[in-house]
Amino acid sequence: MKFSYRLHHLRWVSAIFLIGTLLTTLIGLPVFLYHFGGQINWWLHGAVFVGMFTASGLSITLGYHRLFSHLSFKASWPVRLFTLVFGATAMENSALEWCSDHRRHHKHTDKKNDPYNINLGFFHAHIGWVLFRPVGGEVPLINVNDLKADPLIRWQHKWWGAIGIMVGFGLPTLIGWLAEGGIGALAGLLIGGVTRLVMVHHMTFFINSLCHTLGRQTYSTECTAKDSWFMALFTFGEGYHNFHHEFQHDYRNGVKPWQFDPTKWSIRALEKLGLVSSLRRVPNEVIAVAEIWEKQRRLDERLSVHRETICEKAQRLFAEAQEELAAAHETWEKSKKEYAHALRQQLDTTKEQLGELKEQMEQSVLELRQAIRDWHNAHQGIILQLA
Repeated sequence: MKFSYRLHHLRWVSAIFLIGTLLTTLIGLPVFLYHFGGQINWWLHGAVFVGMFTASGLSITLGYHRLFSHLSFKASWPVRLFTLVFGATAMENSALEWCSDHRRHHKHTDKKNDPYNINLGFFHAHIGWVLFRPVGGEVPLINVNDLKADPLIRWQHKWWGAIGIMVGFGLPTLIGWLAEGGIGALAGLLIGGVTRLVMVHHMTFFINSLCHTLGRQTYSTECTAKDSWFMALFTFGEGYHNFHHEFQHDYRNGVKPWQFDPTKWSIRALEKLGLVSSLRRVPNEVIAVAEIWEKQRRLDERLSVHRETICEKAQRLFAEAQEELAAAHETWEKSKKEYAHALRQQLDTTKEQLGELKEQMEQSVLELRQAIRDWHNAHQGIILQLA
């Protein structure tokens, strides 16, 4: 599959801006530092860079992505306003445009209507889709009508460019000027403004390109998205991309306690402060079963070649563990649906009946967890014999 780039499809403003900021960072900044590096306060401009990069980057991952695109939690107006203002400083379009593209990416992942389809090549997924208009023309914003109801989002959609320039470039320039005059203003513009912007751009672009190229498919092989702890280090935790594509409405990407996900930690901190609420979480059992099915698929591939090396007892125990897990999972799904249905129909359900259904569901959870542990033990026995 190839994407046919045509010069008349080029977004000239985007191309000039992206190439110009990149060249300024790679050439202009080193030249400036060579001549004036000894005259600026490195601690000040380093702090401004880190602060602007964090505010801008987190506003994309926490705001544009998890809050607005996926509705993974609810946020008070100060959080929405902050992420809309500093999200604009990333100069990646308005929240409405960004979320529309991202929702189409999830709906059509790796297919024709995926805006940054990795199957069209690494360049296309990384930056080509930004530089060139889609062949069929711009796509109307019909999949973000829910977001249009928010007056803050409508305001940002109208003024995002001006906000991005004034805050993204103006704020670090002003801080530098107040501290050091003209040289400080130029340093602030180059370091906290332009270089910070380029870093945020490619942090985001790498999620679309490298996170569909490098890593493991921990939970599903239905699409190209991959989990990479390494990419998580540079993307505020967005590197656990296979999990995200499998469970896109979960407010977490790094779902396990040891996984690096500053965006998740920031959302939790905001919840403690009472600024966000209704955090959406996929049940641990659902996540564990998804991971098991993927391990099962990989193991079946190995056993198709090396089954004769596994003793009959281990194979029997593993088969029993599979059956136990399948039965426990089915029971849990059934009891969960019955309890949810009873909650919706409370007028027709007595308190005693509701209590019984709740107890059955809790018991099914315990049985499923035990089945998961038994499966892992049997799986480990097979893996040891394959080693």
